[in-house]
Amino acid sequence: MARTSADHYTTLGVSPGATTAEIKAAYRSLVKRHHPDAGGDQSTILALNAAWEVLGDGERRRHYDHIAGAGAASRPAAGRAPAPRHRGAGAASDQELLGWLQQVYAPIDRLLGQVINPFPAQLRALAADPYDDGLMEAFCAFLGQSMARMEKVEVLYRSRVCPAAARGFGLSLYHCLSLVKDALVELERYTMGYVDSYLHDGKEMLREAKRRRSLLKEERRRLEL
Repeated sequence: MARTSADHYTTLGVSPGATTAEIKAAYRSLVKRHHPDAGGDQSTILALNAAWEVLGDGERRRHYDHIAGAGAASRPAAGRAPAPRHRGAGAASDQELLGWLQQVYAPIDRLLGQVINPFPAQLRALAADPYDDGLMEAFCAFLGQSMARMEKVEVLYRSRVCPAAARGFGLSLYHCLSLVKDALVELERYTMGYVDSYLHDGKEMLREAKRRRSLLKEERRRLEL
């Protein structure tokens, strides 16, 4: 199976046929080696976490393998020119892509913005006094609304298969959604016990999700029909 340069299997140094136990062992070993406390850097940890979040979950891994495999199957063999596309088929493909971008990606992006963009202000408000019941209640309300929005995102994402012409884009979008959902879980854990590591991880995940959302917007412009 062909893989992309941002392949999770490569990140963890395992083969696509690795067992869950092998993937977990590789992840733990690399996290220990690259942890900031051991002289590593945060970007590497984020990449390792992103890989584990996908490959460590059976459903996500199957989805990832399916998309990666479909993308490889859609590419022409080396040295072989792509078959000519009939004008009618090309128009239908373009229409399918446009429909997916308008009906799936666009509303998902709006919902993501409603979660990612207000977060810094919400966090600053809570930071004034995390132990203030009123401030914590407001922050928890924001998390609840954000989780509800991500449930809508999940429904939208599954409502329509990503066209073959945008497989890579769809996979990048999936990774962004996963980061946001996992960030909200970490932040909710923080509200229940004030463990700073949960807050830190949630902040970093949302920061990375914001970066990926920006990259998706750039890619969306390149997909303009």
